[in-house]
Amino acid sequence: MNYGNIKICDVANGPGVRVSLFVSGCRHHCKNCFNQETWDFLFGKPFTDETLNYIIKELSNDYIAGFSLLGGEPFEPENQRALAPILAIIKNKFPNKPIWCWTGWNLDKELSVGGSKYTQFTDKMLQNIDVLVDGPFIEELKDIKLNFRGSSNQRIIDVKSSREKRKIITLDY
Repeated sequence: MNYGNIKICDVANGPGVRVSLFVSGCRHHCKNCFNQETWDFLFGKPFTDETLNYIIKELSNDYIAGFSLLGGEPFEPENQRALAPILAIIKNKFPNKPIWCWTGWNLDKELSVGGSKYTQFTDKMLQNIDVLVDGPFIEELKDIKLNFRGSSNQRIIDVKSSREKRKIITLDY
């Protein structure tokens, strides 16, 4: 898996100061996407053990509130294989630092059992994600007043509660 960027003091992608990883590879190709260069799976640099160690080192800072995973598309099948163990390591080392993830797929459709993007790694990823912002960016629904999302169709989901209750539980931000 390649990644396009790592931000170590990100205040735009989740509450508080966060470490954010922008993975490469996305087949959505949303009109006016803010990060089009990451559509290419080969964009950026290969994610290595050194990359993970760097992220862990930065997450160790007391002022870091959590980890954010964006793209590209983290839930492209190719990325799920690489990200499932990475998320497990981060959650294990920092259980009190929430992991947020953005995806253009819907949790209750493409990412559910039988969905078109569901793989053997999907549940492993979701077990370690606290908040999922789902749904594609839709230019016609763009709203700059929204927190942590670009268009009004996107939902901010409490993943653990949603999985326990077997229905989508959204959060207000």
